[in-house]
Amino acid sequence: MQNKGLIRIFAIIFGIVCLYQLSFTWFAKNVEKDAVTYATSNASNNDAKEISKLEKQYLDSVANTPVINLGITEFTYNEVKEKEINLGLDLKGGINATLEVSVKDILVGLSNQSKNPVFNNALAAATTAQKNSDKDYLDLFYDAFEQESKGTVKLSDPSIFGNKSLKDKINFKMSDDEVKPILKEEVKGSINTAFEVLRSRIDRFGVTQPNIQRIGESGRILIELPGAKDIDRVKKLLQSTAELQFWEVYTNQDIAQFFVDANNKLAEIIKPAEEASATKDSTSTNEDEIDDLLGEVKDSIDLETSNPLFSKLIPRFPQAANDITPMVATANVNDTAAINNYLAMKEVRSLLPNELKYAKFAWDVKPINDSDFITLYVLKSNRDDEAPIQGDVISDAAQVFDQLGANPEVSMTMNSKGTKLWSKMTSENVGKFVAVVLDDYVYSAPRVNDAITNGRTSISGQFTIDEAQDLANALKSGKLPAAARIIQSDVVGPSLGLEAIKSGTNSFIIALILVLIWMIFYYGKAGIFSDVALASNILFIFGVLAAFGAVLTLPGIAGIVLTIGMAVDANVLIYERIKEELNRGKKLKEAINDGFSGALSSILDANITTLLTGIILYVFGTGPVKGFATTLMIGIVTSLFCAIFITRLLIEWYVNNGKQLTFNTNITKNWFRDIRIEFLQKRKIAFIISGIILVIGIGSLLTNGLNYGVDFKGGRTYTVRFENAVNAPEVASSLKEVFESSPEVKTFGTANQLKITTKYKIDDNEVTVDDEVQNLLYKGLQNYLPNGLSYDDFILKGEDSGHKLGIMGYMKVGPTIADDIKQAAIWAILGSLIVVFLYILFRFRKWQYSLGAVAAVFHDVLIVLSIFSIFYKILPFDMEIGQSFIAAILTVVGYSLNDTVVIFDRIREFTAKHTSWKFDRVVNAALSSTLGRTVNTSLTTLIVLLAIFIFGGDSIKGFMFALIVGVIVGTYSSLFIASPIMYDTTKNSMKKS
Repeated sequence: MQNKGLIRIFAIIFGIVCLYQLSFTWFAKNVEKDAVTYATSNASNNDAKEISKLEKQYLDSVANTPVINLGITEFTYNEVKEKEINLGLDLKGGINATLEVSVKDILVGLSNQSKNPVFNNALAAATTAQKNSDKDYLDLFYDAFEQESKGTVKLSDPSIFGNKSLKDKINFKMSDDEVKPILKEEVKGSINTAFEVLRSRIDRFGVTQPNIQRIGESGRILIELPGAKDIDRVKKLLQSTAELQFWEVYTNQDIAQFFVDANNKLAEIIKPAEEASATKDSTSTNEDEIDDLLGEVKDSIDLETSNPLFSKLIPRFPQAANDITPMVATANVNDTAAINNYLAMKEVRSLLPNELKYAKFAWDVKPINDSDFITLYVLKSNRDDEAPIQGDVISDAAQVFDQLGANPEVSMTMNSKGTKLWSKMTSENVGKFVAVVLDDYVYSAPRVNDAITNGRTSISGQFTIDEAQDLANALKSGKLPAAARIIQSDVVGPSLGLEAIKSGTNSFIIALILVLIWMIFYYGKAGIFSDVALASNILFIFGVLAAFGAVLTLPGIAGIVLTIGMAVDANVLIYERIKEELNRGKKLKEAINDGFSGALSSILDANITTLLTGIILYVFGTGPVKGFATTLMIGIVTSLFCAIFITRLLIEWYVNNGKQLTFNTNITKNWFRDIRIEFLQKRKIAFIISGIILVIGIGSLLTNGLNYGVDFKGGRTYTVRFENAVNAPEVASSLKEVFESSPEVKTFGTANQLKITTKYKIDDNEVTVDDEVQNLLYKGLQNYLPNGLSYDDFILKGEDSGHKLGIMGYMKVGPTIADDIKQAAIWAILGSLIVVFLYILFRFRKWQYSLGAVAAVFHDVLIVLSIFSIFYKILPFDMEIGQSFIAAILTVVGYSLNDTVVIFDRIREFTAKHTSWKFDRVVNAALSSTLGRTVNTSLTTLIVLLAIFIFGGDSIKGFMFALIVGVIVGTYSSLFIASPIMYDTTKNSMKKS
């Protein structure tokens, strides 16, 4: 081998750099261990929440303290934390969300809230069409507008986009084709603004190693926050538009008479309906039952019938001057929706006196002192519903404390325009009240004692420090140009993350030990050199992950373990070649040289095909799938380097010192030697066996179908842990009462843990729906939860790692993005098959080789799908078809090709070497000569996969099962499907020639 010294120096430097990069992770973990020790020793009664709080305090106190001193430079804890290896959500906990900026809201804003019926009908039609289409919303809107307008109205109409705000860009003479590119640029600009606003908010949030990126031009934004603990806080921060407004308000004195009139009017409207209902019911109820019924509910019915509004709303009628307040009424939080409906009724709105006709009702942002009651305000709105002062005048905002230093509040500074407007508003309202409103919720409504002319003000209320900080961050970052809704989210609690780390690490260590032992058992001393190269490979993989800030996920660990199997494969190819050369009578050094040279072509071909699969996975995958692809691609490159160079350096160093080296042990020296199997003569039997399995499998796919995961069909999936074992069908029956239809309930891992999937209100993008679904889930599971488990303890707040019961993690996928994920998966599989066909055609120059390889891969994919279709209702672990399954399928594609390419490479070699042989003899000889390598590699990979399957986490069992089936089927197909099909098509082609 040439340039040994250079390669040796490179390997040493590379190893030192990797150790340096990984040292930051080691130092960070040491500091965090100290934090845990401090927290547990100072916490009372071992309270998990208090321990979590003390840990955070400790880490905050050492954030800027040097923890590494190299003499020439120092690193603080914060700097070390930034450089440590990134853990994904499934290992660390946190939230992964895809937000979609509402293009509909952007268009409505650009049209100045147009009331044009053609425009609004087109928006509604585009919204409906989007659920079943992969086209951009803007294109769907254009199509719908053309159908609605039929040429009668143009986009440039003054009532739509030919308005004052767009007058410099659009005039009423423009055609629709001229307006469309302008609108596209405006929408694109708004999405860019939304991206920058969200990035600014996240940067100030305080999560280490956040990731935010745009997804093409779709208006979607991917956000990953590993380690984010307060999930509710994150969701509010991401979805709040931060539209700040300052309004004058009406007092309880101004609105009192309206409430009385509204209550009376509602009584007139509701009473006839009640009487009609009572008459209908009386026909089926006997007199005794009526008496009993009336005795029980008479007071309640009387109150709701005679005082519909006041039975839900408690008005604050002023009795004296001191009672005048902007807080006009209070109500139970659960009644606010009904009250909103009452106050929005035309018959009720018409009762407002002329000076109050634009009154706008708004609720307080939080209930009173954490009770169930919330305050109602009335804002002095106008015809255009535009606030006198809006958030664009805020130049700075910060979280501070009030004058007593006790309560957090938000201090704001206005620009020159805002200073003038604020001075005017406060001057005109001395002795009155002004409301500070954010996203249509009232944060505070203080009395104005004096005119404020310095452009400074503050928002006070029932804030925690975090809430005040988030509000200041949102105001400082600016408002979103349109609502951003979470259409896909994956939330993992810290407890689930810790369990995943433990199971993932254990399975990784066990798999590694088994491989190291096997290599020594099979190859003797040469196996020790492979093990050293393998250890170097693992160091390089983790070092590269740390250096480039790549994210390590649970599927990523699986990718590394699979890479170990492939690294072993490269060594097996080399050692089997060396053994062949030794058997031909060559001397040891010559055999080693020829063995490495002869195996190089097969190693490169096999790894390049898998690398191409990894690239396709990375392009089409998201989240954990991307993590798997990343580690797979890094692992392929590092394993090639280690197998080709490091193993060779070690072997040549050993041999050059005059020592003898064997590539087997006394037990294994005669294994797979002088094998002569007539594989082609058995191909018809193999075709029949495969045909029977495929017919049964396709029948099952058509009748039984597949168990599609939530990321393919849309919905919400919750992982819920109970104190004791629970019966899944019973739980499903209980939840049917609250979700209107029976959700899918399956045991997930242990008998006391369930995976619950529901489509309830999945089409509704309102922010409050997620909380509503969790509330219903809590209500429906009451009979299975321990007494005293509150709703707050049941839901995943993520504030600490002591959350042991209730929701451990959840995932939400909207129907639109589910279709996109499914389509991307199909393209990924088709793309991989096309790329592989072209690569093999390029390498072997014959389409018959490509056809054989692709047919074998297609065969393998169909069988894996068939096994999942037949057994998903039988086997005791999760067998969902989702993104992780697609990653497994593509890995099976890569593995099957790896096997096939090695065999094809030997067929090509034998064809060139033995020109006098018949082609069937060439193929049989090539298959027999590579059988040792095929079985050895497959067995090693299976050992690795079985270790992860048995000792890994519940969430990865289905993924690993698909790989296990794929490896077995892939090994079979490379021997009995790919080569025979290639042989038959080549023979037919030769006959025609």
